[in-house]
Amino acid sequence: MTQRSLRQSTLPRPAVLEERLAGARESAGPAEPAAATRLSGLLGLAALRFEQARGRRWFWPVLLLAGYAVEVLFRLVLVRHLSYPSVHPDEDSYLVLARVLAGRSSTEMPVGVVIPGGYPLLVSPAFRIAGDPVTAYHLIMVINALLNALVFPLARLALRRLGLGRLPAYVFAGVTALLPPVIFYSEFVMSDAVLPVLVLAWLLCLHGWLGDGPVRHRTWYAAGAGATAAYSMATHDRGGVVVALTGLLLLGVLVLRRAEWRTTLVGLGALGIGAAGAKALAWWLEARFTVEPSDVGGFLWEGLTDPGKTGMTLTRTAGQIWYFIVSTWGVGGLAVVGCLFALFSARFPRPHRIVGGVLVALLVGTALASAAALPDDGRIDDWVYARYLSLLVPAAFVVGTAVLCRSRRRALGHAVAATVGLTLLLGKIVVWSAGSALTTKLFIGWALPDVTFLAADWTRLNIMRSSAAAFVVLGAVVLLLVAGGRRVVWAVGLSLALFAGFATATITEQVSHPHANYRKPLATGFTEASGVRSTDNVVFAWDVDGGLRNAQAFEVYRGRVWYRDPRWQPVPAEATVLVTPPAPEGRAADGYWPEHPAEWYVAKVNRAQGWAIWRKR
Repeated sequence: MTQRSLRQSTLPRPAVLEERLAGARESAGPAEPAAATRLSGLLGLAALRFEQARGRRWFWPVLLLAGYAVEVLFRLVLVRHLSYPSVHPDEDSYLVLARVLAGRSSTEMPVGVVIPGGYPLLVSPAFRIAGDPVTAYHLIMVINALLNALVFPLARLALRRLGLGRLPAYVFAGVTALLPPVIFYSEFVMSDAVLPVLVLAWLLCLHGWLGDGPVRHRTWYAAGAGATAAYSMATHDRGGVVVALTGLLLLGVLVLRRAEWRTTLVGLGALGIGAAGAKALAWWLEARFTVEPSDVGGFLWEGLTDPGKTGMTLTRTAGQIWYFIVSTWGVGGLAVVGCLFALFSARFPRPHRIVGGVLVALLVGTALASAAALPDDGRIDDWVYARYLSLLVPAAFVVGTAVLCRSRRRALGHAVAATVGLTLLLGKIVVWSAGSALTTKLFIGWALPDVTFLAADWTRLNIMRSSAAAFVVLGAVVLLLVAGGRRVVWAVGLSLALFAGFATATITEQVSHPHANYRKPLATGFTEASGVRSTDNVVFAWDVDGGLRNAQAFEVYRGRVWYRDPRWQPVPAEATVLVTPPAPEGRAADGYWPEHPAEWYVAKVNRAQGWAIWRKR
């Protein structure tokens, strides 16, 4: 008997299902209302059709494609109103790099250093197609949606490897792809749109390489692990942690002979070639700008070795992990607990144990490295930074889902208790160490979207209230699974998917859109009011609003931008427009730059927005 016929023989035959349906109708009795009878019949007919379709070879591929299409469409609906950069200077810098990679002219680098170009390389086709900045931004949002939604099929594959059935894996993959930390950053031109996909693919490749499949398959998985790790490094500095862990794991497995040596050498080769490619891309980009390359390594070393910064670094590390657990409603905490338990238990397959240990190592390593390298910006989110651990949210959520769905009641209870204890401990560490800084420093809602949603308070950070809300969601899921068992797994997953979609849509309406609207005067608003054209060559004085300078590096689409102080720095000869603050009250319009050349004159002044437009005759 073939595998297909065996699978089909285990499904209920249509005749048997018809008998069951008829029996259900008879058992309803004459007293049952007609409406209930019709509803029962419709549900039974739907179940019959579903069971019939599941036996078809095309069913699951078509369902997977449909789910991916829905995920992409949901993301596009969320960003339909966004048409300009609003996260300064991050978005502006990625857009500038994408512009150069698309073969367009160079311009000023808003962030002040050359950052990795892996993500701009992926979105650069938008610049080759679009003739104006608004169209380019819309196309990048489409690319972001297509890339970010790949979390869905990858999460389903991961859940299947962790032992979930086809239907639960499909439903919970949908939950994973709808999580706010996964989608939120894809609503902007930022590397976090693709990093979660790369990390999830990387962990899947590591798992496949360490598994028991054919050597040919494991060789491809090893190559995929090296390549995805290297591209992560080409996408963001956090990818350096991924590369370091991959190299250590490959070398350790090679020395200990835990995998076929040829597959390990292929993985090392892919990692080395990919890392060299990432460095070559960085060198090529650095040659096109006058700014220095990023010195994140120096900041990292200082944060780790300076005794005066050790306490702050450790507190920030605890704060990032706290935020990570709460933003996943505690499921990410279950993943950490489950991975640590599996790492020291021989009851789990070796690939599960090793990859679980790598996941926890990446979580702690990324949190520690970013906590040490981040400057003190006087913001509340300096202590509980959300963005840098978002790359692990999908991977941790699928592992936590497996813990929820496959653990026995007692083991699940212990895991939940450990997660709650860990979360509260991390939160208390931040409260004790940061103290009044959590209330007196600058609150930026964009940087704390998940916990403000959970706390139902968009104006401040409330660590304990957000933690309690996450525990309520986790507790409800655990109670439903314990009470209903495997019969309700898909229903619980569907409920979580609806909640995740609601949370993401709410955060978009309450955070993303207001943030973008607030920044509009600095982007397309300035372009319309000032008369600056996309073909102009524009010089911005250093004391003009930073967001305005940064956004126009993209809005001046065909020309270029410089940052200069015209009072003591020479204005480039090819410049056609100069933007400065208005002259002081009571002075002539050109009083800001009284010694200006005769060919320059003030064409327009807007004191309300704080700029003056100079043009060359």
